[in-house]
Amino acid sequence: MLEISGVTKRFADVLALDGATFNVKKGEVFGFLGANGAGKTTTMRIILGLLKADEGTVTWEDKPAAEWPRKTWGYMPEERGLYLRMPVHEQLVFFASLYGVPRRKATEDATHWLARFRISDYADRKAETLSKGNQQKVQYIATVLHEPDVLLMDEPFSGLDPVNAALLKSAFLEMRDAGKTIVFSTHQLDQAEELCDSVAIIDHGRIITSGPTREVKRSVGHQVVRIATSSDRLAGNGDGRWLEELPNVQVIREGNDYTELRVDAGTDPQQILQAAMRGHGEVLHFEVADPSLEDVFLDLVERTSA
Repeated sequence: MLEISGVTKRFADVLALDGATFNVKKGEVFGFLGANGAGKTTTMRIILGLLKADEGTVTWEDKPAAEWPRKTWGYMPEERGLYLRMPVHEQLVFFASLYGVPRRKATEDATHWLARFRISDYADRKAETLSKGNQQKVQYIATVLHEPDVLLMDEPFSGLDPVNAALLKSAFLEMRDAGKTIVFSTHQLDQAEELCDSVAIIDHGRIITSGPTREVKRSVGHQVVRIATSSDRLAGNGDGRWLEELPNVQVIREGNDYTELRVDAGTDPQQILQAAMRGHGEVLHFEVADPSLEDVFLDLVERTSA
């Protein structure tokens, strides 16, 4: 387990981290969520020993993180670190050699990963000739070639198109299934919701919640109902004001296919279904769900800033 306990970091008069505490279980995908400047990158750099915390501890498998060999960690920074004028395959082999990977194995593994990411044709091209998305894929390969136990990635999906994002997600899950621990920071909460076993949300240097993704989503104390009826205004006709008149129910999102409602704790979502069936047309869609991570994030940040 990766344990971050009471980590505080100041830069002059700026408190970048304020007693940050959370745990990452071995072999899980963990999302570190927050807006730009919230403290995500600072936390990662402290875990790696690139920065020193003013207070607090970081341990991996009950031993201080700094005492583990460098090859334990794989780090993909937000500011990509490729040699732009060096051929792609050549620099991948070079990066792996820095961690003691034999040249033959590094060569074979780099070839495998380039094929895995559909960029084999770029192996002999200089990195500067690649698109930003393809450069990111090369950076990811450089991060994993030495087979680290823990992967730390800062905004890995930034700038990726849907096809490349899907390839990277698949690689994440493949590494997790191989027993690797993956921590990635992001402000793209839909990516985290799709991939993460657990998450932590950070705001202005403070962890405002952490834990298994499902528990975090349920921690705000309300549910979400998605409903559409044949007479609903969102279906193109009728009047949906009856939704707004239900007690402890709030319309939070209107779409072409359904209306999304916030249902406060202690309120039975079935009352919405029963109301819909009383003179509001045929019920075309009815779904009860946990709130999204985006909803949870906005709710918790609003509470802590109030």
